[in-house]
Amino acid sequence: MKKIHARIKTPFGEILVEGETPEEILSILESVPENFTEKISDLVSNRLVPSSAQLKGIIESTTEGPVIVTRENLTHYEAIGLVLYGSEQKKNTAAQISKLLELSGIKSMVPARLNELTKRGRVFKPDPSKPEFKLTIQGEKWIEEDVLVKIRGKMS
Repeated sequence: MKKIHARIKTPFGEILVEGETPEEILSILESVPENFTEKISDLVSNRLVPSSAQLKGIIESTTEGPVIVTRENLTHYEAIGLVLYGSEQKKNTAAQISKLLELSGIKSMVPARLNELTKRGRVFKPDPSKPEFKLTIQGEKWIEEDVLVKIRGKMS
């Protein structure tokens, strides 16, 4: 027997509901608790996205993207890593990173630094045909375990 699928877009992704009849899908949807999407959204953002509390005083989200607000001395590599870490899906273009660093008051030759970070295994291009760079798992650990720890140590 054929199945019917309903894809429901939510702020955190999609929910797929499957049933054999439209009535079955409606019944499933009616059984979903009232604050279901809000609760899942909170769980997802608290577990999978860097918490804004974790980055408070270091990175601030703006309409342009993440801007570095800490006054600690950062290397250009650390600054680029922080911008990527605070970016949606931990990826961004060299041009956008340059713009965000400029808004942060940091001047850097971003393409050259990204090239060096790629050689160090901290960033990569998920799609070679696109100009986007993304933090690797090693890059994320570097930011979380070295850069953020260093900044927080100096801030306290």
